[in-house]
Parts: sequence; structure tokens; C-alpha cells
Amino acid sequence: MAAMIKLDKIRLQRGSKVLLDKADAMIYTGQKIALIGSNGSGKSSLFQLLLNELQADEGNLSIPQGWRIAHMAQEVGVSTRLALDYVIDGDQQLRRIEAAIELADQQDKTEQLALLHEQLDNIDGYNAKVRAEQLLQGLGFLHGDTQKPVNSFSGGWRIRLNLAQALMSNSDLLLLDEPTNHLDLDAELWLEQWLQRYKGNLFLISHDRDFIDSVCEGIIHLEHKKLNAYKGNYSAFERQRAERLSQQQASFEKQQQRKKEIHSFVSRFRAQATKAKQAQSRLKELERMEDIAPAHIDSPFNFSFPPPGKISDPLLHIDHGSLGYNDTVILSGVSLSIHPGSRIGFLGANGAGKSTLVKTLAKEVPMLAGELTQGENMHLGYFSQHQMEALDLSASPIVHLQRLRPRAREQEIRNFLGGFDFHGDMALNGIANFSGGEKARLALAIIVWQKPNVLLLDEPTNHLDLDMCHALTVALQAFEGAVIIVSHDRHLLRNSVDQFYLVTDGKVEIFDGDLTDYSRWLLDKGRQGSQNTESSHRPSESNPSKNSAGDGSKKEQRQQAAEQRKKLNPINNAIKKIEKQLSRLDESLAEIDEKLADSSLYEQENKTVLKNLLLEQSNLNTEKDQQEEKWLMFHDELESLQIT
Repeated sequence: MAAMIKLDKIRLQRGSKVLLDKADAMIYTGQKIALIGSNGSGKSSLFQLLLNELQADEGNLSIPQGWRIAHMAQEVGVSTRLALDYVIDGDQQLRRIEAAIELADQQDKTEQLALLHEQLDNIDGYNAKVRAEQLLQGLGFLHGDTQKPVNSFSGGWRIRLNLAQALMSNSDLLLLDEPTNHLDLDAELWLEQWLQRYKGNLFLISHDRDFIDSVCEGIIHLEHKKLNAYKGNYSAFERQRAERLSQQQASFEKQQQRKKEIHSFVSRFRAQATKAKQAQSRLKELERMEDIAPAHIDSPFNFSFPPPGKISDPLLHIDHGSLGYNDTVILSGVSLSIHPGSRIGFLGANGAGKSTLVKTLAKEVPMLAGELTQGENMHLGYFSQHQMEALDLSASPIVHLQRLRPRAREQEIRNFLGGFDFHGDMALNGIANFSGGEKARLALAIIVWQKPNVLLLDEPTNHLDLDMCHALTVALQAFEGAVIIVSHDRHLLRNSVDQFYLVTDGKVEIFDGDLTDYSRWLLDKGRQGSQNTESSHRPSESNPSKNSAGDGSKKEQRQQAAEQRKKLNPINNAIKKIEKQLSRLDESLAEIDEKLADSSLYEQENKTVLKNLLLEQSNLNTEKDQQEEKWLMFHDELESLQIT
């Protein structure tokens, strides 16, 4: 098999920092490769090199001439293009042929038109709209979203549109940088299957080890300015690296200590575990953690949650709760208890109500009905995107912690922050220039510093690298308090929770199974949905007389149609009103995004302006979440009325 991409003695330098030095790698036809390494090791810069946006300082990069390269853009642009058109734009060859057809048609060049239409047929151009709609549906967009402008979507959904656009391209090489960051578990499973079928070469940057395991057959590890290649998926990489590192005497003691800690927890959990399927599944995962621990012995992260101290039982309890916003109920009949030692994961699609449930538990959203009580000694540690956005950009990591415990000695704070790899100037200076991963680490450090006995974690691994994800997983395993997690990271869920709740159809119910069972449930649900969609577009064949005039006069049919319209009109009007409001909110958020892009805003004299902008952004996002939940509710009501 011939090497299709070759990096030979590459040196890559950004500013004064050398990222790669005499680095070599060969990638063969059709290979799917995960690019891993610590934050700042050069993964994204290597992508830029492959895209010809950067030039190597030394060495040679060889890519087959004429290869079509697609990549997932990370920037969130403001565009008035309709979502469907924006996604189809990803197939540049299609757009070129369409433009040529339009020109040939204007010039009345019949023979050229025939050739162009043949080219269009050869690239499946006539099905482009269907292919784009399937991509959007798989990534969680609703049918009505296809005709909305790009700038009407929030930042996370625009990133999904960028992903769909990259997948739409008829590419030979696909570059994806953290594609699962803004996906829920349902969309991630769909993307996983799509990439498994992809025929070209794939380069993937991801912190999600289960996703890498399912998609990739090779690993390139950026370490010590080299590109170290490993055969197999991420789990195979961990085993191979663990074997190599365990032979290094200097690392041996640290490796044994880590294995001892994990083994101790496995034994403790086994003694308490029931014979429940989920508990047994977690035991297997924990035992496997012993084997992979040596692969992370040189990780810069080393932290743990302190013992929770005095604790109440229950810690949190919802009794017959109705959850939602204003007068709109999203979830009803919710009864949920969080006890010391509870380890719960919430499953469900975006829009099903997981965020509503999490915000209610965090008391960010009040209950509409029922009762939420918390134990006298409950101390919540809540991680969400909102916590990252609330960080003081002008303050250093040390100052963030000093504000919480003014009497803490500076050396104690420095030692603590070192476990999160904040050393020297990084601990002392303001965080305005921190990356998303560094801010996420600081937000987690703040939670650990406050010694919670209940952890409520909403997508905690977004922006983290694989070593930090592993360190968080190990820390959660040893945590003696209660854990509640919403995450698309299956490895984290498997190793940190032992009970799942399913949020779907306005209800919160115990899910009797593990993540494998949930994947099957999603596939079954998808098949049923497909069958229902097909049957709703087929005329009834079982009782043809229903369509005959003998069952009722045309006058009666018109009256029935009028009655149906009478029922549907208020709902349709409400939906239109919400869509207008969402459009206004998106315009306001886009204006704030533009203001926040101004670097001068982060200077000391503009601190108050920045704080007000961030507060306004947070309020608008909250209002948008509420409106989107109402929009989903009205659509569900509309669908149920149309069925009946």
C-alpha cells in the first residue's frame, strides 16, 4: 500500500515555540487517524499545514496532487445563507458545475449543457438536496431548520452547520477538529456511523476516546516535538504506550501508586455493588482502568476531590415536579432523589429537557409545580458553559481561588493549581488569553477547591485534552459524594456513573440498561420513526372505502378541515411569534459576539463594559433556551393534533 501523505523531517515553529522538529509520518490510502497530544502541542497547527495555511520551516509535506481536502471550520461566521444552501456549499465541485450550467444556459450552448448535466449526474448532484437534508437531520436539526438563515442559529448550532458542510464535500481527505464538542450523544452516535462508512482519509482531533476507538485505526501522538505513530485505536495506543513507559524505572513508582489507587477503588466498589447490569458493566470498565493507568503516568494533571465532610440524606429531592420556563411545562411528573454516593447520568436528545432538569437542580430555574428540597448540609459543585463564561478575565487563577478562601496560604493555592497544570506565570497572570481548555480546567479547579458533596457536571470534558479527561475520570471515581453528569463522552459516563435516567417525551424515567442498550434504543427509535414517516405519506390500503365519497359528503369533509385549521391556527401563530423572537435574540447575540471580538474590550479600563456585555449575553442565552423549549413544546402539540 503506497503512502498517500508523507511528512519528512518537518520543522514547524510558531513564534518562539518549536512545535515539531525533524518529525516524520506516513499515512496510507483510506486510513483514519486520530491526532492526539496535550493542549499546545501543535495539533491544530498541523491541520493548518495540511490545509496549506501554514508552511513548514524545514522539511517536506507531500499530498497527492488534485486531492480534495475538506475541513470543519471552527469560526462562527455571520451569514444570511439558508442552512440547507450553506451545507450544500460544502460540495464545491457541485457548485462549480451548477455555475457552469447557468452560464452555458444563458449562452444557449446545448452541447456543453449536455456534458455538464452528465458531470452533475456522475457526482450525484441531483440528490444533493436530499444528502444535505440527511446530514442536517443526523446532526439534530429539525425539518424546518433547513430554511432558516445561518445567523439565526446560536454559536454551537453554527458549528454543527460547519460540520455538515465539511461532510457534504466529496473529499479525499477530511480534517475534523473536535467535531463532537457541540453534539449530544444521539448526534455523536450518528456521526460515528457516518465516519465509519467514509471512504477517504480522515484526520481527527478529539478528546473523546470512545469516539476515537470506534472511528480510527491509527494514532499519531505529538510528543517531544515528534510524530509518534501507533497502530490501532486509542485503547491500543494506551496499552502500547503503557508497556513502553512501564519499562522506564523513573516512572515505575508513580505508575504503581496510580494503579494502587484505582485498584483500591475497584475493590471498594465491588464490595458495594449489586448484581445490576449497569453496576457489573462499570466494574469491568474500572478493572480495565488499571491496565491503562500507566499510559498517563507522565500526565501534568494530578488532583482529587477532598472528602465531602458532613453530609445529608437525601442531598436533593424533587417530588412530583413540573419543570420548565414561565408557564411552559417541559417535564412533568418528575420525582428524583440524590443520595450520598448516587452516581447518575442523564440521557436524551438535545431539546428533550436535560438542560431544564440540570438548571432546575442547580436552582438556576425555579420549579413550576411540585417541590425541590435540599439537605441541610448539601454543597453543590456545578460545572457548565455558563461557569466558564462567568470567569473574571482580568483575574489570575490564584486570585480566583483567594476570593473563595481569603485565609488560604498562597503556597497552598500554588500547590493546588499545579495539579491542574497551572504553574508560574499561568497561575499569576490574568486569564484573558486562556484557551477554552485552560478556562475549563480553571472552572473545574474552582469547583474542587470549594469541597462540594454533590457534583452537577454539564458536558465537563468539552475543550479538555485526553490526559485531563483521564485525570477527571480518575478523580470522579474516588469522589465520595454524589455525581450527576450530562455528557456525550461515553468513556466518562461508563467509568463515573452506575445509574442512568432517560429524559424523553416530557418525562424523566430510570433507564434499565447501559450505554450499549441506549445505542440500541436509539436505533430502534430511529427505525420506528422512519416507518411512521413513510406510513404518514402513504395512502391507506387496508380500508380503501375510507377515501370514498360514500363515507361522508364533501361538505362534511370541508367542515372537518375547517375544524382542524381552527385547532392548529393558534399553535401555528404561536410558533411564528416565537420564531420572530428567536430571530431578534440571535441578532442581539450576534451584535454582542462582534463586540466581544474587539481585543481592546479586555483591557482593565473596559472591565465594567465587558462584565455588562457578558451578563447581557448570559441573559439572552437563557431567554433563547426558554423560547426554544417553548418552540419544541408547540411543535410536539402540533404534531399530536395532526396525527389525531
